[in-house]
Amino acid sequence: MISEKLQEAFNDQINKELFSEYLYHAMKIYFQELNLQGFVNWFDVQVQEERAHAVGMINYLNDRGGKVELRAIEKPVIEGTTPLEVFEHVLRHEEYVTSRINALADVAEEVKDRAAMHLLDWYIKEQVEEEANVGGVLATLRLIGDDKKALLMLDKDLAARTFVAPVIG
Repeated sequence: MISEKLQEAFNDQINKELFSEYLYHAMKIYFQELNLQGFVNWFDVQVQEERAHAVGMINYLNDRGGKVELRAIEKPVIEGTTPLEVFEHVLRHEEYVTSRINALADVAEEVKDRAAMHLLDWYIKEQVEEEANVGGVLATLRLIGDDKKALLMLDKDLAARTFVAPVIG
């Protein structure tokens, strides 16, 4: 059985993962409006990853006999009006998610829940990958500057990204 304190922390993080999915849907729509289909694809993969992260935590709570509480998801607001500014927002958001997963891991450690600590090790490693992935796109966008041809080349590259369902835990 999972402690109430840890259950509450997991439910809070599930909400944050579902918000991330929702935020990335909004960003996907932004890039659809710009007709940058590679960026649309990149965000579509992000949407699927965030959903998988939430489902992994939901399944974990259920497996441990906890109670999942789905909460209202706030309306996402995209910060920025250019691809560069949107990706700066993505990086800030992923850094925030990393801080929240680290806080969740702190709760698991505090209540001495080794199973949760093991699961959260996977999420911590995943966040390192998420931040690196976003950082790579962001670095390229900074190099591109106002070069529309280079932006279209990046768009083509981003179209190749595919979703691979994670094995969580």
